[in-house]
Amino acid sequence: MTTPSSRSSEPDYFTTLETARILGLAVRSVQLMVDRGELAAWKTSGGHRRIAHSSVQKWLDERPSQSRHEQTKVNPQNLTGRKKTKPSGNTPVKATVLVIEDSIHYQNLVKLLINQQFPEVELHIANDGIAGLAMAGQLQPAVLIIDILLPGIDGATLITSLRSHKQFNQSQLIVMTSLEASQRAPYAFALTGLPVIHKPHLAAELPLYLTKALAQAKAEAPRTSAR
Repeated sequence: MTTPSSRSSEPDYFTTLETARILGLAVRSVQLMVDRGELAAWKTSGGHRRIAHSSVQKWLDERPSQSRHEQTKVNPQNLTGRKKTKPSGNTPVKATVLVIEDSIHYQNLVKLLINQQFPEVELHIANDGIAGLAMAGQLQPAVLIIDILLPGIDGATLITSLRSHKQFNQSQLIVMTSLEASQRAPYAFALTGLPVIHKPHLAAELPLYLTKALAQAKAEAPRTSAR
């Protein structure tokens, strides 16, 4: 690949840090994606990675969540954080819920429960841990529902990463898993203090936990002064 010689208003490449900000990932995660060939990149003479704009856009376009909403376009404004548009005066603000789950069966079950009982919720779904972390950075959801056993990044590692970023301080976490209580010891470091739903009880317990999480998220949301 020929190294771009200049950066226009739509740059030909991003640095590792810029890419991490766009995708909502840690810099180390981006480095691993480059090493695995998931992002096209090259190194400068000084050893710094440069990641192709087209590769970052392709990664975003291929995320499963984009089928339900307008596709994300890489924009230099994303380098300093995603700008959120303010709703008009009478437009109700929907709470955003992100489900990170690789099982289609449980994706559909969660979707059914939320559509039936929480029509005020805007639901997003990620199929794996890496996509989930990226979407969490983009959406900054009120509630995240996370499976423990995920491809890419397991749920416990994902939760630890989320807790290390201040931008997710107000996001409420709910864990769901097929693991019995006796099998969860390796993940206990990330589960302390979090509601954990055993998947066989999902239909009965998710509405209760989600109601509490949405109320908590609303109570902790920053209050803006009325004009």
